[in-house]
Amino acid sequence: MRKIALFGTSADPPTVGHQTVLDWLSQHYDLVVVWASDNPFKDHQTPLDDRTEMLSLAIAEINSSKRNISLRPDLSDRRTLVTVNKAREIWGENIEFTLVIGSDILQQITNWYHIEELLKQVKILIVSRPGYSITEQDLNSLTNIGGRCAIATLNAPKVSSSTYRFQKDKKLITSAVDNYILQKHLYSSDTDISKYKSEEKI
Repeated sequence: MRKIALFGTSADPPTVGHQTVLDWLSQHYDLVVVWASDNPFKDHQTPLDDRTEMLSLAIAEINSSKRNISLRPDLSDRRTLVTVNKAREIWGENIEFTLVIGSDILQQITNWYHIEELLKQVKILIVSRPGYSITEQDLNSLTNIGGRCAIATLNAPKVSSSTYRFQKDKKLITSAVDNYILQKHLYSSDTDISKYKSEEKI
């Protein structure tokens, strides 16, 4: 059975951390499908079209021998169940889909739209995030409603989109993304960073 990883991310902006995760996924799945999306639990500074374009630039800079990472903006939706249904229309029923989430999402995923129906259609792969531990209680909460969970065995770098927005540290992003930000005058220094304190970091 073909295995496809589904990875939606805010990508505000995409960082070298996103690249590390995508590269790791490309080595473990037949196809990695990625898109920039709006998270209904947070606010966004940057328009979705810009985040999608930056994500495209970041993917192009990944040196993956498999070349099996596909950017699919058409899958972007605020409700993940809608995204998964779209994916099944594209790739068919005889596919094993794995939804990739960060450990910062674990406590909120049980409140997602029609989560039990979603969990019938996908496995869950959890990527550890600095500052967000994966607790047995959170895993049990997910498995108790039908979640089939695994934890990714990669050491993602301790970088985040929000850290870039706070500090403007160019080491956290690729050169192509940096050039795009400069050209579009994104993430200006007068941004009120306080509104990002509770956001997810990737």
